[in-house]
Amino acid sequence: MKGMELSIRYFEQYGLSMLREHFAEELKYMACGLVGEGSECFGYDDEFSQDHDFGPGFCIWVPIRIYERIGEKLQKAYDELPKSFMGYERVPSSMAGKRVGVLPMETFYTRFTNCGLFPSDNMNWMRIPENNLAIVTNGKVFMDNYGEFSKAREHLLNFYPEDVLRKKIAARVAIMAQSGQYNYYRCIKRGENVAAYQACAEFVKTALSCVFLLNGRYAPFYKWTFRAAKELTKLRSAVHGIERLTKIPDDMGTGAEKRDIMENICTDVAEELRVRNFSSSRDNFLQMHLGEIMSGISDVRIRSMHVMEDC
Repeated sequence: MKGMELSIRYFEQYGLSMLREHFAEELKYMACGLVGEGSECFGYDDEFSQDHDFGPGFCIWVPIRIYERIGEKLQKAYDELPKSFMGYERVPSSMAGKRVGVLPMETFYTRFTNCGLFPSDNMNWMRIPENNLAIVTNGKVFMDNYGEFSKAREHLLNFYPEDVLRKKIAARVAIMAQSGQYNYYRCIKRGENVAAYQACAEFVKTALSCVFLLNGRYAPFYKWTFRAAKELTKLRSAVHGIERLTKIPDDMGTGAEKRDIMENICTDVAEELRVRNFSSSRDNFLQMHLGEIMSGISDVRIRSMHVMEDC
């Protein structure tokens, strides 16, 4: 049983009837679903996921003004729902915090974005960690009578504003050029295998993020990033190359092979930059694309940031 399916069935069998019976007047302000932290919200849960924070449960999001009036009573009613369902009982962990139950919608979004329901300008967007945006846009909304929760969700799902996207891509491209196309093989030739390993790790992390950005999707928490990358439609050969990099050691005997794989990944990214009109440079050395990417940013605050900065 996947966690999302368990949550849907639990809500339909117990949750919805409880809300209709005891909170009929306030039901018009509620949204219910399963969104947030946890592998089940991404659909990545398996038998290993069931040892903590797994089991029947769902979220009830209400505007904070409604929460202040009925939040305690609503949470009490939620807590009185059956603890066991379809052979599962939720096993909470102390570090997870509150992932299900009654949540003020403004507080839910602010916890991950630090700017309420909607980022108000480009700098707000720049400051939100990518994986946090993946968290608040994952999962499913089962019901949204009020509409505000889904409105905020759709706003975030529309992805980054153009200036923010350009800046983030510029930072990724700069680091890929530095770590993969420049520093990696220099470390190999010097016999600095640990430094080469670090350069490769930096390249892999950054290249994955760049692939997500160019696919218009937020990269999730690192342990799910590669799994999620295999679902993307653009730059699939780059994703395959990234996987190959992780299977080859960093030493003089294999360094040239890994250098060539990195170069191929960068060539794929350079082509996508041209296709997307972020850059017209025919050079596959990614550093050569930075000027055009940055010069296309209209917001002077974003354009004046260091090319590698991504706050």
